[in-house]
Amino acid sequence: MSEKKNKKIIIFSSGNGTNAEEIIKYFENKKEINIHLVLTNNSNAGVLERAKKHKIPAIFYNNEAFEKKIVFEILNFLNPDLIVLAGFLRKIPDIIISKFPNKIINIHPALLPSHGGKGMYGNKVHKSVIRSNDSKTGITIHFVNGDYDKGEIILQKSINVESKDSPESLLKRVQKLEHKFYPLIIEKLLDEQS
Repeated sequence: MSEKKNKKIIIFSSGNGTNAEEIIKYFENKKEINIHLVLTNNSNAGVLERAKKHKIPAIFYNNEAFEKKIVFEILNFLNPDLIVLAGFLRKIPDIIISKFPNKIINIHPALLPSHGGKGMYGNKVHKSVIRSNDSKTGITIHFVNGDYDKGEIILQKSINVESKDSPESLLKRVQKLEHKFYPLIIEKLLDEQS
């Protein structure tokens, strides 16, 4: 009987890294799934400290590394089973999308297609939801394609927008959904690859 191959995840993150850390913690004791590397395009990203705390290798790279295909070469060499965007604010180059079809996923803090697209991240999304008087908001987990927030939807979960909600209170409530469901979907997608 052949031995089951360990699954390899690479996380991209540009910011504080709360989602990345929740993913790292979720898989810490699951031997068959390995967070192999965290990549960030922000030298001041909180995710660097979070990765270090959990003994996960983390690399900062600049925009030139994307343009000169250095990041592509790293991914090509490591050949991850899944690339997870967790608060990553750059567009993934087509060369990476082509190499890893249906193996790159993102989480967006709203119910796409509403409040998505270039420049829509973090509190900007929650402000937009409140300005639009939406009755519901939530999360969308989707595959990444060549357009911002337009890939095939994997999962959406919603919460009601309360009259007393501020962008900050929405962020906290939506983040709870992110932390709960993103690791579960990652695990499910990896299981389906087996």
